[in-house]
Amino acid sequence: MGNFQFAYWVPNVSGGLVVSKLPQRTGWNFESNKKYAQIAEQSGYDYALLQTRFFASYGAENQLEAITLASALASVTDKLKLISAVHPGLWHPGVYAKMLATLDQISNGRAAVNIVSGWFKQEFIGYGEPWLEHDERYRRAEEFIQVLRSMWTEETTTFKGDFYRINEAPLKPKPVQGAELPIFQGGNSLAAKQMAARVSDFYFMNGNTLEGFKTQIHEVKALAEKEGRNLKFAVNGFAIVRDTKEEAVQLLRDIVASADVEAVNGFKEAVKEAGQSTRDKQGMWANSTFDDLVQYNDGFKTGLIGTAEQVADRIIELKKIGIDLILTGHFHYEEDLQRFGEEVIPLVKKKEQLLEKEGTAASFS
Repeated sequence: MGNFQFAYWVPNVSGGLVVSKLPQRTGWNFESNKKYAQIAEQSGYDYALLQTRFFASYGAENQLEAITLASALASVTDKLKLISAVHPGLWHPGVYAKMLATLDQISNGRAAVNIVSGWFKQEFIGYGEPWLEHDERYRRAEEFIQVLRSMWTEETTTFKGDFYRINEAPLKPKPVQGAELPIFQGGNSLAAKQMAARVSDFYFMNGNTLEGFKTQIHEVKALAEKEGRNLKFAVNGFAIVRDTKEEAVQLLRDIVASADVEAVNGFKEAVKEAGQSTRDKQGMWANSTFDDLVQYNDGFKTGLIGTAEQVADRIIELKKIGIDLILTGHFHYEEDLQRFGEEVIPLVKKKEQLLEKEGTAASFS
């Protein structure tokens, strides 16, 4: 087992990480995100994930584009790895391979990418792009990754796919990380799981129960083994760390009680439609309730609600079932991100050391 890693959602869209009218001290502009990135880096976070959004959906009226902001954050940080989310249908893979290589060069090897097939139909048709059927979006995303990897490693790339044509295209300079530049990807459908098994490095999961995570990990790991590949597993979780469990739970209740009902229901209908278009009827939010969707990636389900000790214990449980990285969202970003970094991450590291000692002792007993 390797060391557990930590990522945080960059709030580069307005409204924070919950669809609630409860007042949040969370900014979406560059100055706010500069501050959050520096706090995260100083307090032990490994990665920052920048969302991709172009049209307002769940109340996210303002949006900063992901890779542009990642480049700006690279200039004000030294260690933090920057994951830019991208919709293949809105970008050409050759152009995006160049953009990521440039980000990796200027950040000295800190670029990463999250490939998002897309659920928000209006963004595609609004820009005059075709809206593909669910599984076709994943086929396109897989070709997108194939082009990225080829351009990062080959002298020139020629690619003849169903969605992309590349003809002896060069890319110089290559990324500092080369083919090791991490590729993240999520999705609950069979098409998503099969794609992750074939081409991705990290498989992202929405919030879930331990049993739910175990089922997903078992299925995706088996698919990856058939491809002769090893995948890492990452999970989304909304963290509420307070002095007592009661305080943390009360804030969760207040967030849900103040939910923006219209925005949550709009999101629910949009993702329900997307999920029903899958072969197995299992889209990303197939089993999500209204309360779950107040945090739009089911982050409450993961159970990072309580004292620092309780949240650290929960993360160790996640590690034990095979999760390698957690992606956290927060309510009042500056203070909550810092508190998580200063109180929870060191506890997790101590508990990891104890696990290793126990494992070593058991191997000699």
